[in-house]
Amino acid sequence: MNHKLSALIAITVCFWISKAIASERPPENALPLSGVVKSLEVKGYSTITEISIEDGVWEVEAYKDGQERELEVNPASAEIISDRPDD
Repeated sequence: MNHKLSALIAITVCFWISKAIASERPPENALPLSGVVKSLEVKGYSTITEISIEDGVWEVEAYKDGQERELEVNPASAEIISDRPDD
């Protein structure tokens, strides 16, 4: 019985890990990351310090007008969804 429980736990953990990894990928219709960065630079954001994908959206930390900003960017259009001061 103990081996069955261990196997069930291992399968469950593997399932959730694979789901988490899959959500860390840009969607199929995403622009190349270099295009997203270039679009942000054209909009006045510079010194991009961090980029990650979360729930299918680029999360970007960058500077604009000397202030550190935290952005959420649509990966398919490079449209800024949210722009707020970085905490």
